[in-house]
Amino acid sequence: MKPAFSVIFLTTLIGAAQGLFLALFLVELLFPLDPALNAFLIAGDMVVLGFSGLGLLASFFHLGHPERAWRTATMWRTSWLSREVIVLPLFMAGVFLHGLAHYYGSGPASLIGLLTALVSLALYVCTAMIYASIRFLQEWASPLTVANYLLLGLASGFTLATVVGGLFAPELAAAYALGATVFTLAAFVSRSVSLVRNARLKPKSTIQTAIGIKHPKIVQKSQGFMGGSFNTREYFHGQTAAMLRSVKWSFLLLVFPLPLLFLLAGLKAGSLPMLAAAFAVQYLGLLAERWFFFAQANHPQNLYYQTVA
Repeated sequence: MKPAFSVIFLTTLIGAAQGLFLALFLVELLFPLDPALNAFLIAGDMVVLGFSGLGLLASFFHLGHPERAWRTATMWRTSWLSREVIVLPLFMAGVFLHGLAHYYGSGPASLIGLLTALVSLALYVCTAMIYASIRFLQEWASPLTVANYLLLGLASGFTLATVVGGLFAPELAAAYALGATVFTLAAFVSRSVSLVRNARLKPKSTIQTAIGIKHPKIVQKSQGFMGGSFNTREYFHGQTAAMLRSVKWSFLLLVFPLPLLFLLAGLKAGSLPMLAAAFAVQYLGLLAERWFFFAQANHPQNLYYQTVA
């Protein structure tokens, strides 16, 4: 498949935002009604809204007619995309109300936080199931897709929480760094398993079934027209196998070991820039990971559209 950068930014930005909010809510559960944490929770909610807003803005660049975006919510009974379109604004509204409750020091902030945390988890599922529910794309049609979206979002969210904690609640930075480490390692295991699984997949269709001819030896020389088409542009990334390998090893390095090294160095030196570098490096790796996730999916139609004349 051809990766769409608007969707890459959408999924990585809101994934980190959801993970950050869950990290904030965890602190609220452990230290209820602690006024000393109000500034930290309010600042965290603002960061969550900022990342979510940027992700929502990025999604509009993927639409041919942004003015009709509201129509995407009408198929919520059957479409995971429609459910995501509904749940994302609900998540942002919950975060806003949560921050407002802490700002005024009144209202059921913990209850709002709990409901928003549940919505956040539902949003992870909705986003991942958009892809995991497409059965003919074998690379996506797996529970590992949901696990990866969840764990990578939590890893980046807790890494971001370490940065926000370093700014507003330094006493929480080490705990958040530990959480980021746990989720990053869990995401590494989950993503590695999915890479091994996808490498062993075999297409269920062949060029014979694609064109309806049973001859044992068929070689395609031309598509039957002189250039590319919508099919060749939108369902294939156009990159070489070497490019795919380089992206894969890049994100494996940037998402997993490097951020942990920056977190360790930042905590040891008490350096906020090092903590910020941990998130920056990991997010850059997530962009590469999500690009690879889309590019690795091999649409069955590529069996037919193999060679441009």
